[in-house]
Amino acid sequence: MTSSAADLLEVMRHETHAAAAAEVRRLRAVIDWSTLHTTDEEADAAFGDHGIPLAGPGAPWVSEFAVMELGAALGMSTDSAKRYVGAALEVRFRLPRLWGAVDSGRLPFWKARWIAEHTMSLSQAAASFVDERIGAYAHRISYAEIERQINAAVERFDPENAEKRRREEADGRHFTVHKADVTIAGSVEVTGTLDARDAHDLDLAVGQRAEDLKTAGSTESLDVRRAQAVGDLARGYDPLPFDNTSEGEDHTAPRPRTKRTVELVVHLHADTVFGNPAANVGRCETTRTPINAETIRQWCGNPDTIVRVRPVLDLADHVHVAAYEHPDRLVEQDEFVDLTCVFPYCTRPAPRCDKDHAIAYDDGGPTCSCNSAPLCRGHHRLKTHGAWSYDVLDRGTYLWHSPHGHRYRRDHTGTEALASRRRP
Repeated sequence: MTSSAADLLEVMRHETHAAAAAEVRRLRAVIDWSTLHTTDEEADAAFGDHGIPLAGPGAPWVSEFAVMELGAALGMSTDSAKRYVGAALEVRFRLPRLWGAVDSGRLPFWKARWIAEHTMSLSQAAASFVDERIGAYAHRISYAEIERQINAAVERFDPENAEKRRREEADGRHFTVHKADVTIAGSVEVTGTLDARDAHDLDLAVGQRAEDLKTAGSTESLDVRRAQAVGDLARGYDPLPFDNTSEGEDHTAPRPRTKRTVELVVHLHADTVFGNPAANVGRCETTRTPINAETIRQWCGNPDTIVRVRPVLDLADHVHVAAYEHPDRLVEQDEFVDLTCVFPYCTRPAPRCDKDHAIAYDDGGPTCSCNSAPLCRGHHRLKTHGAWSYDVLDRGTYLWHSPHGHRYRRDHTGTEALASRRRP
């Protein structure tokens, strides 16, 4: 057993080294590809191909269409490919000592990438300062020390940028309710970055409300009561059965409630509508997130909720018009069928995409359900000007062809890279 354990450890060590070596080879190929497609051409930036800056000052600009094709070959979305290529170019051209550590295998690229993402906004002099301070030792020092050196470079070489970063951090405050990511129980995540004073006041208010709920008889856990408290504070009323009003006021009347509108876009089987417990599930809005039907009933049964119900769109219907412009019913159908841009690996939501004719309208392609799909603006440009094309295999299923003979099958389940084959 001891021998077997030792053998397994040796296998893991060997495979780790092999994976690191493979990553370096891939990085070299990425850099060579980027160098091959380096350009400072900004013409046709509104729609055609053009050079884009992916790293800091001094690193080469790369053809946007070339990055899109590289992303498809790597199995990444275009946005992910831009970040990956940008980090590779930053390390290779602006942080030479760091690149030496990566190229020799001493420093894993994931750590170099983290450093590169923090130096891209620096001037060439500041980036060189960081590289000189940490480039030879990055594989041994902590993230905290690396961050200290980056901050020192900003303060030393770019005080204006230091002030700008301070303001940007203040501007980065947000409070986000992730309404599109609803669980089957009807819960959503909430994230935020607040001013410390605001956060303290919010924590006190939520904590006090949670205590009030407990005093009123709630047996829920503290976390659940705090979550409920946020909803009560948002609605701006106090329905608790005890006195917390000033003398002379009505101790039983709650403060005015804020009505909320729920736009119910739900795909339901008839059995669900008519109460069959075996089909007790619906789908929430355009995300197709499954939602327990009882949760939907509770939402809509609230007397303070205004409900608007609209007919369900028939996704199997074939919409056809003689005009070039997509009518609203076809646009809505595309968005429900595909949900996102249909380019390989892209996740841009369909409502934020252009609506494309698979066969160009000028080439006789009809404006209809079987010749229409959502493409984000960047991939729309790539398809129009970059020699990419796709075939509609079925409603919601597409076969993409790259100019270098690569093929990708895209449907609602994601992207599958197929064997390369040049089209006849």
